[in-house]
Amino acid sequence: MIRQLIRSYVLLVAVAIALFTVPVAFTLTSQLRGDTAKSVQREAETMAKLLGTDDTAACQALAQMGKAYSDKDDTVQVTATNGCAPQGLAEPSPDAALTRALEDGRATTDWGSDFIWGENLVITVPALARTADGQTEPRKVVGAVRIVFSTDHLTSRLWTIWGFRAALAVLVLAAAAFIGVFAARRLTAPLRQLNEMASKMSDGDLTARSPVTGPQETQTLARTLNQAGERLDTLIASQRIFVADASHQLRTPLTALRLSLDNIADGTDDEFVREDVEQATAEVVRMSRLVNGLLVLARAEAKVTAAEPLSLREVIGERLDVWRPAADERGVTITLRGSADGRLLVLASPGHLDQVLDNVLSNALEVSPDGATITVSVESRGEEVVLSVLDEGPGMSDAEKSRAFDRFWRGQGLTGKSGSGLGLAVVKQLVTDDNGTVALKDAPGGGLCVALTLRAARHGGG
Repeated sequence: MIRQLIRSYVLLVAVAIALFTVPVAFTLTSQLRGDTAKSVQREAETMAKLLGTDDTAACQALAQMGKAYSDKDDTVQVTATNGCAPQGLAEPSPDAALTRALEDGRATTDWGSDFIWGENLVITVPALARTADGQTEPRKVVGAVRIVFSTDHLTSRLWTIWGFRAALAVLVLAAAAFIGVFAARRLTAPLRQLNEMASKMSDGDLTARSPVTGPQETQTLARTLNQAGERLDTLIASQRIFVADASHQLRTPLTALRLSLDNIADGTDDEFVREDVEQATAEVVRMSRLVNGLLVLARAEAKVTAAEPLSLREVIGERLDVWRPAADERGVTITLRGSADGRLLVLASPGHLDQVLDNVLSNALEVSPDGATITVSVESRGEEVVLSVLDEGPGMSDAEKSRAFDRFWRGQGLTGKSGSGLGLAVVKQLVTDDNGTVALKDAPGGGLCVALTLRAARHGGG
């Protein structure tokens, strides 16, 4: 938009300059042409009067004037029938202009070109016979005077006229462009602020607001968007609070229900009743995981904590210690590869990385067959750290990968347990909140690779 405003402004100034400067330049050119023709013709008429006087003094004066013209790179040519023959002046070549002067007594002005002028201005003037008292004798032509006037200095003046105005026009356009940039940026500043606000809101910052500045139209738009942002922030906050409260309140009855089912299973010997109780307990466990996932999502979306430097080795070591017993029960081996030493720090909110690893390892164990290996790999890449978890399960198709991060979508496991459908959704939310990324890839040799890209932290908390 700024470029369009600048182009329009400069184009308007250019049109104004053209409408004002070009006619003035043409007028000055026409004036220069007319003044030169009149001046040369007056000189030619003066010489024609001397030629028509027909005395020795007049002929000598004519010769001196002709010599003065020759010194200026111009030429004076004379033809006479009354006996006056000025020394040093050649006779003109016969042509239509000379014939018109000698026979009809008419003067001729020839610029040599239809476009401005040619190399020479040629003026031919008839010389009329004069009486002793200086009066002309009508219709008695005694000769003609021709001045061949070089137009070189006229061309130089023409370039000066047009060149000066062209340079002035360029300077004015440059100034107009500079002023246009300033004016355009000033006019579009409110729109840029509105765009910045919209970008922040699209990134999840619902607290972004735009200053109410600029023209009345942009002020009205800013107020409307600010009000919409406040309303949206209030609605989203209410929804998060509701989800968090509902998830928290559901924890207690679910825990009590599981304890009651455990008591029933311990107090009965009926195999059918025990089987039903175990199925009910499994559903309660799944519901508990679902409630916990919703609570984690609600807290993550609220962004209640800030990222800080954490030791990646310590976090990975703690989570592997928690999950190895469950893996050992099925003969699954969990190994760690890469540069996960104590000096490697990542930026993450407290508790986020723990929950991410718990969900990823839980999914990997769910799909891994007995006796398989789960590999946790760490790779430092300058400003980033890539944490990968590879399993030897059935993997995912491209269609499944595209849906894996959707809430409540569940893949097929191998242990017969049912997931909540929130595991990978929670992973993506937590990693994204810490300005990281998560991607699903095919593991070498089969299986799935969950690649987490985290921000590396400088030592000393930087």
